[in-house]
Amino acid sequence: MNRLTSHDDRTGVAEQAGTTRAQSAVKGAFFSEFVDMFDVFLPVAVLSPVLLYFQPASRTYSPLTSLVFVTTLLGRPIGALLFGAIADRIGRRKASIYSSAGFSVFTMLIALLPGYESIGMASYWLLVFLRFVDGIFLGGGYTGAIPLALESTRKDRRGFIGGLIMVGFPAAYLSTNLLAVLMFALFPLNGLHSPYAQWGWRFPFVLGALLAAVLTLFYVFKVEESTVWRDEIAGKSNKLPLSDLLTGKSARSLAQVFLLMTGLWMTQNIITLFLPVGLLMRILKLDHVQISATLVFTYTVMLLSYVGAGALSQKIGRKTFFVMVGVLILTAGAGMLYVLACVDHLPLVMIVALVCALAILVTSPWGVVVTYINERFVTDVRATGFGVGFSLSVIVPSFYAFYLSWLGTVMSARLAPVVLLLIGGVIVTLGALIGPETCHVDF
Repeated sequence: MNRLTSHDDRTGVAEQAGTTRAQSAVKGAFFSEFVDMFDVFLPVAVLSPVLLYFQPASRTYSPLTSLVFVTTLLGRPIGALLFGAIADRIGRRKASIYSSAGFSVFTMLIALLPGYESIGMASYWLLVFLRFVDGIFLGGGYTGAIPLALESTRKDRRGFIGGLIMVGFPAAYLSTNLLAVLMFALFPLNGLHSPYAQWGWRFPFVLGALLAAVLTLFYVFKVEESTVWRDEIAGKSNKLPLSDLLTGKSARSLAQVFLLMTGLWMTQNIITLFLPVGLLMRILKLDHVQISATLVFTYTVMLLSYVGAGALSQKIGRKTFFVMVGVLILTAGAGMLYVLACVDHLPLVMIVALVCALAILVTSPWGVVVTYINERFVTDVRATGFGVGFSLSVIVPSFYAFYLSWLGTVMSARLAPVVLLLIGGVIVTLGALIGPETCHVDF
């Protein structure tokens, strides 16, 4: 009896330890996603109003914000490849520590940048360079953290956990914009020498650096290495080479994921980049308060849609979910965008309802994406496959503005985003159809 009791006690302790380990890994992944997206949104929300700080007063470098944003995106695939290899070779936990420490340091350096009056155009180019390096470390953040979390999660909960992790995206968007509003209220912006232009914009970057530092310490003291990686890969010399991901048995998985993600990025850009300025401001001509209220409401609802999408994919399957959403984007999504872009004099309530419904439809797949991609790769190359498949696929869709401009020369400019959404929906559907079902895959 005592032996049986002792065995049961040990079993209970082991299960509790496993649960605690999984919870810490999931918290780390969520926080990593939040810090990642918080840093991505900082240039748009915080730096856009103070371009004059980094340029001569007599000139306007309008590409500044977009260039800073683009260089960050270009750095992410490099970081995904670099830190993916680190995560697959020496551990998910170490990759997460190195990457979060790196973007903590470089985000703090941005907060300390002098302006044009001190060092001339070197201020602008230093900002671009630091954002590029920041992008490399940001690309490594989720590359190690998310595989670690999912490998620590029970198979029947992966869908829910994947959606929960991605809630960090809309949460970061809301936090960044609310922080920017607070900074404008505390530090007035009125010319180059106003409080906000000189030092008010620095506080959000300092906060971002501190958040990344806390994330680093959390991984150092609270998160353990993935047992899946440790049991299968650690200490073994017969690891699959990186070429396996590009030309070996994992190459087909990467190609299919790349196609699916290209479609998802294409449709996502319509929501995150075109919708606020191109649709709400220029076409619908809403004022600043109406735009802000619409976006805050939309992103708040999106917090729930990600978790719901992840849980739904656990019941009906990831492939079925993506195919269903792809078809809905082609039909209902394109219809809603057509009404928003092409029908005049819509009441504000209808605009908010349509924007919210469209955003949920187009962005909900991101609550399934991280789980699905990790399930598509074997442990040897899982982190690299996830990071590269997730990040590299953003390059072609990132030129969406050029596609809109070109389409606008052959059709109505209002119709162009609808066509682009249709193209993205087709790519998503095809990418999902050629891939397998993964919700029952064992890690």
